[in-house]
Amino acid sequence: MILELADIRIAPGQNAAFEEAIERGLRTVISHAKGFAGFKVNRGMENAERYILQIFWNTLEDHTVGFRQSEAFAQWRAIVGPFFASPPVVEHFELVTRSS
Repeated sequence: MILELADIRIAPGQNAAFEEAIERGLRTVISHAKGFAGFKVNRGMENAERYILQIFWNTLEDHTVGFRQSEAFAQWRAIVGPFFASPPVVEHFELVTRSS
């Protein structure tokens, strides 16, 4: 399993609208992508305009090829992109160890 971690910064005062949009985009677009395995969204406490989006994919290619090169990516960005103060920083991780 691969973890996609996106560090998102939004424009001030847009929290409620962004949170509705990201939830809608995750449920209506990303959750239907091949290899999608779940998500988490966290809002910063020290900086309320910062969000960490975690999406779990079965393989790296499910995200980088299957999703990013599909029409679904354009649909996703149309929903959440207008809120971005700057482009998200996206990285991928693989699990090394975890608690039981």
